[in-house]
Amino acid sequence: MGVVNFDYEVVTTIPPHRLFKAFLLDGDNLIPKVIPGAFKSFETLQGDGGAGTIKLITFGDNSPFKFAKHRVDEVDEANCVYKYSVIEGDALGDELESISYVVKVTPNADGGSVVKTSSSYHTKTDHHSITEEKIKEGKEKAKGVFHAVEAHLHANPHEYN
Repeated sequence: MGVVNFDYEVVTTIPPHRLFKAFLLDGDNLIPKVIPGAFKSFETLQGDGGAGTIKLITFGDNSPFKFAKHRVDEVDEANCVYKYSVIEGDALGDELESISYVVKVTPNADGGSVVKTSSSYHTKTDHHSITEEKIKEGKEKAKGVFHAVEAHLHANPHEYN
């Protein structure tokens, strides 16, 4: 089994704890509101949202994927760190065993945040076609979700304080 790592970051004017609450802790409720139709449902199959929680995400009709199961690996609200893994679903395809993410939201000098995401793509074999270019395509879609949440928070400054 091999591992392909990819890191990226996004800068925003939203303060860290507000962004962490909205995007990571309440994303299951907020994201379907800000991007109607992109997801059919977010369902907690096991757990209370903390480490060990299993979530089933069902994608919208226009997505190339049908579903993904996420496992929450760690939630550190004090330090704005959220770790989770995609453990099942057609997004893994034939080559991936799982994908692990570490999302850390840190303050920047202007009162906003830097969102750093480290992802590890765990392949089933050492011979695979997972490339940085393919990963970047997926990250662009994820950035679209992030920017929709960011726009919602700008338009609704009293939410998630």
